[in-house]
Amino acid sequence: MKTIQLKSIPAITATDTYAFAPGGFADHTTPLILNCWYVAALASEVSRDIISRRLLGTEVAMYRTLAGEPVAIRNRCPHRSFPLAKGKLDGDILQCGYHGMQFDPSGRCVNMPSLPITPSNASVRSFPMVERGPLIWIWMGEADKADEALIPDTHWLHDAKWKSVQGSYYMKSDYISMHENLLDQTHFPFLHPGAIGTPEYARSKLDVRQDGEVIIIDRQLKNSPPPGVYGVPTGLTGKPVHRYSEARFASPALHVAFARIVDPTPAEGAQSDYRFNITHIFTPESNGAIHYWWFNSRDFKLNDQAADDYLHEASAKAYLEDVDALEWILDVVTQDAQPQFDLNFAPDKPGLLMRRVIHDRAAKEAGASY
Repeated sequence: MKTIQLKSIPAITATDTYAFAPGGFADHTTPLILNCWYVAALASEVSRDIISRRLLGTEVAMYRTLAGEPVAIRNRCPHRSFPLAKGKLDGDILQCGYHGMQFDPSGRCVNMPSLPITPSNASVRSFPMVERGPLIWIWMGEADKADEALIPDTHWLHDAKWKSVQGSYYMKSDYISMHENLLDQTHFPFLHPGAIGTPEYARSKLDVRQDGEVIIIDRQLKNSPPPGVYGVPTGLTGKPVHRYSEARFASPALHVAFARIVDPTPAEGAQSDYRFNITHIFTPESNGAIHYWWFNSRDFKLNDQAADDYLHEASAKAYLEDVDALEWILDVVTQDAQPQFDLNFAPDKPGLLMRRVIHDRAAKEAGASY
């Protein structure tokens, strides 16, 4: 089997400047990319009750205006750093719970009770937010680069022709490893036996291509029974079918997979084509923790509660297995005093391409020169 050499990147310490190497690969120490749309929360999580969440190392307070628009501002009063999420809303004005400073949705201070004139420099940073279907996207980078056209397409999450089950995890891992995990389909039969992976699928031909910064895996397996996650809801368990899949590293915030199951000999009156879209959304809290949301969507049996229940149970089990594995890996990587340079093999190519994309984006954002 072909072996690929992965260039090591030194770890960051509190006093070091991160060193970007030419042709390098991102790892758990690579600075987080800020100029990207990430998911701040599910739309159902943000209401008139102020909530807080740490996103890309920054504490953010979120709420909705009286008109229902989502708002995100830095969760830190500019006076004495009191968390603004511990304050209260008066209409669309957020009042700090320590000295009563009041901020409008743009983050501008509109009243300082202890002063006759509101100081012009008393403001908090606000962040662009866009609500699309069940997701609220946030831009944590340079505000003038927040182009809504860059928000990834996830239309199936709010399209009436699709039905989704969903879940979420808070995990102590890095988003680089999570993206690599999803691009590494050879682990499916071993970490997720029965539900997702089959040995035949792991051995099937893998085609990898890159379109700009998007990494795409195409795979097909014909005349083979589907795994449980596809076989049970379609009713095709044990029957040879054709399975076509495409997996995409779509952005630092998103991985999507499109699966098509084709029954070559359907029963009379039965459909022959079934589609699943699987959406994985990551927003780093830090280099070692992730807010993770997942959706499993299908275009058939939209009102079948049994299909909902099975897909939710099977998906949640598989993704929790990923969470456990990646938390164990990061613990070993960060706690083991003996250095190791991990081997890489031909099937690791998609993950290595992704690591290079993120490395180069992070380097460009940092203004690094080689």
